[in-house]
Amino acid sequence: MKDILYAPWRDEYIAGHEYDGCVFCHISSHAQEDEELQVLYRDEHCFIVMNRYPYTPGHFMIIPHAHTDKLETLNSAVWLHMSVLAQKCVRLLKEGFHAQGVNIGMNLGAAAGAGIAEHIHMHLVPRYNRDTNFLTSIAQNRVYSTDFFKIYKKLQALIPKYL
Repeated sequence: MKDILYAPWRDEYIAGHEYDGCVFCHISSHAQEDEELQVLYRDEHCFIVMNRYPYTPGHFMIIPHAHTDKLETLNSAVWLHMSVLAQKCVRLLKEGFHAQGVNIGMNLGAAAGAGIAEHIHMHLVPRYNRDTNFLTSIAQNRVYSTDFFKIYKKLQALIPKYL
């Protein structure tokens, strides 16, 4: 008999608010809702938004405004801009947020694990020594050690200094 690992914390993600079309395009086109949508930064090419279902406090994403699921067709100038933002965001997380490390990743396509496969996005996840555990997989719980909105406000306050 095989063991089955469940992820009930994803229920809210699956059953949560639905947008007509792409959620990232909705965020991109609704700058007036930045506070409600937890957007940290936006410019002509990209926006940075908190991950609503973070792996660790401070997990956010860099997302191009252009709707595409193919990194290979993304305008090279936009990709380079995302890379520059990623460098600045790593510095923000290490210096301003006191992360001891940072995971950066992109899941390109549903087969690669993308939760929102239709619009590419880059994850930045602050990490700390000994912050990994099996609680999420085994105990069906995720520990978020601080208030989500306090983290949003803290990161938001750091943006002008680092970006």
